[in-house]
Amino acid sequence: MANNNNTKNLNVPNLRFPEFKGEWEKCKLEECVVFLDGKRKPIKSSERVSEQKLYPYYGASGIIDYIDDYLFDGKFILLSEDGANILDRNYRVAFIAEGKIWVNNHAHVLQSNDNIDINFIAEKLESLDYSIYNTGTTMPKLNQEVCRNIPLWLPPTEEQVKIGTLLSLLNERITTQSKIIEKYESLIKGINEKLLINKKEYTTYRLSDICEIRSGYSGTQLTGTQGLMVSRIETISKHCINLDKVGYVKPFDSSADFKLHIGDILFSNINSVQYIGNTAFVDREYDLYHGMNLLRLIPRKIVEPFYVFLLLNTAKYKIHFQSICNKAISQASINQTELGKTVIHIPDLLYQKQICQLFNSLYNKKNIENLYLQAL
Repeated sequence: MANNNNTKNLNVPNLRFPEFKGEWEKCKLEECVVFLDGKRKPIKSSERVSEQKLYPYYGASGIIDYIDDYLFDGKFILLSEDGANILDRNYRVAFIAEGKIWVNNHAHVLQSNDNIDINFIAEKLESLDYSIYNTGTTMPKLNQEVCRNIPLWLPPTEEQVKIGTLLSLLNERITTQSKIIEKYESLIKGINEKLLINKKEYTTYRLSDICEIRSGYSGTQLTGTQGLMVSRIETISKHCINLDKVGYVKPFDSSADFKLHIGDILFSNINSVQYIGNTAFVDREYDLYHGMNLLRLIPRKIVEPFYVFLLLNTAKYKIHFQSICNKAISQASINQTELGKTVIHIPDLLYQKQICQLFNSLYNKKNIENLYLQAL
């Protein structure tokens, strides 16, 4: 790759394959692709009766079903027409669908022209900020007229192909890497359920016997980014602490009582029912304090903190927490007393340590794979 920072070409990327020179040309999306939206056809879920499930049925975000017939046969770009993901970008807005497919009316169907590399255009469309093209009010939407006029800068076809091929190969590797991580997650979940089941030799406790359970600081949050960082519901992300979702409060006299330490467990006790019981394990020292809508479990010396965290994340306890929460208010909740009554079966400390070592190895390996995924 060559660096173009010092070139006089203002409409080419900073990073470029060295064999290509000259400027890119400006055009509109409708000059690069043919819109095939008129051939789309939605089918209600109740009417998608399929015996063989031969062909994928696509919506705005990808495959949502399989049916026994198809509308398109070839290689196409599907561009989301509506949905929150147009702005949230939790998954791709523009993606390639190939072969015999059926598409509903929630994705634009684009067929690239002969001089246009489909992989290049797909990645170019995926890279755009669609907030400036959104025509929806209650729900984000990209109507066809707006999409047709999206401006693009295009290199010669040969350069398009080289860029498109590179990015396509990277996407394939990313997909493979994601599947590797999914397998680790499945392995962790499976071992979790098998190793942490109750056995006769386990000792029975109540959760309040093995953990001190504290409520969080309920002071007024600031809207800025100054003061003490305070955890809240959004802090919990896939059993980890997400520092991008913390709140801030002014320093207060008893702040030391709310400081989080290694081994603490954050427990979501006020949320919608499906999120009740979500937990995060404090695995390092953060400059972070315990905030509202989360209970803080401080394991006592008779248990390994990480073992308690693993146990609370088994399906058995997730179901238990959702069954005992108070659903009579706008948000479901569990108070400290009810949570403390939860019956816990604990093996001896040596066995707990062995289990923790195994899971730490698995989590570390998954974290390494996640770092590689982020690099890709």
